[in-house]
Amino acid sequence: MDIAQRIAQFENMVQADPTNDMAHYSLGNAYSQAGRHRDAAESYVRCYRINKDMSKAYQLAGAEFIACDDKPLATEVLKEGYTVASQRGDFMPKKAIADLLKQLGESLPEVEGAKVEVAMPEGTFMCKRTGRPGMKLARPPFKGPVGNWIFENISAETWKEWIGQGTKVINELRLDLSRDDHAETYDQHMREYLGIDEALMRELAPKV
Repeated sequence: MDIAQRIAQFENMVQADPTNDMAHYSLGNAYSQAGRHRDAAESYVRCYRINKDMSKAYQLAGAEFIACDDKPLATEVLKEGYTVASQRGDFMPKKAIADLLKQLGESLPEVEGAKVEVAMPEGTFMCKRTGRPGMKLARPPFKGPVGNWIFENISAETWKEWIGQGTKVINELRLDLSRDDHAETYDQHMREYLGIDEALMRELAPKV
């Protein structure tokens, strides 16, 4: 599926259910890949307005506003996102947002009730998507390099959150996972949610 088809698919999805945060998130990713930075930023904003805990969406919205040379909106979004990530303990998005604010020459907001990142005991499993400690999955969720990467990097808690979102994707798009094209659509949503981008996919691809 090319980028124009993906954009059309996600546009239809958000029209069918404007309250679907993941549809807006995926549409933002597709717009970004197409170089439509303003549209991408606005889609990410819609995502976190629906799901205020989606700290990654603030980060991506801010980055897209920076790409549009819109410093005022980028600053507003990133400072709000920094607060959300700090209060939730989403340390990886928090660090990424802090880096973007510094890039803009902005100070970091003081956050009441911010969770403090502490050194975790050796052997503690850290989720690569959230930067929070969690339970390790008992086994890879499926075979292959992507399944192994998820096992090594994604907590059981984050994987459970994806299963809930994935059910929404299946229902909204009426996916039949026995069909290869439908299964690929589902996998694309999963990779976007877990932060598995194209660069990482190339790293995971079998070497020939």
